[in-house]
Amino acid sequence: SPARTALSPREAASRRKGKARRGRGKARNEGLLSKQKRSRRMKANDRERNRMHHLNSALDALRSVLPTFPDDAKLTKIETLRFAHNYIWALTQSLRLA
Repeated sequence: SPARTALSPREAASRRKGKARRGRGKARNEGLLSKQKRSRRMKANDRERNRMHHLNSALDALRSVLPTFPDDAKLTKIETLRFAHNYIWALTQSLRLA
């Protein structure tokens, strides 16, 4: 019925209460969003720092078991990985021949 579809302003406002508003709250939330972004970035940086720390520790452990000459020369990351690959391959070949 027509009377049912026409709402008073008070009724319309009470029905909108549950719905999200658009536009007005944006300025209020920008500060909160920037804090959240900053917090996420700091956490991501911490995770990356820890990842690199663990990677470097693992490479140091790998360097300690690889035979290198001279002993004081530190291999780069890629050199360490290539050397380890070739060393494992050489050990495998020597086992196959034995």
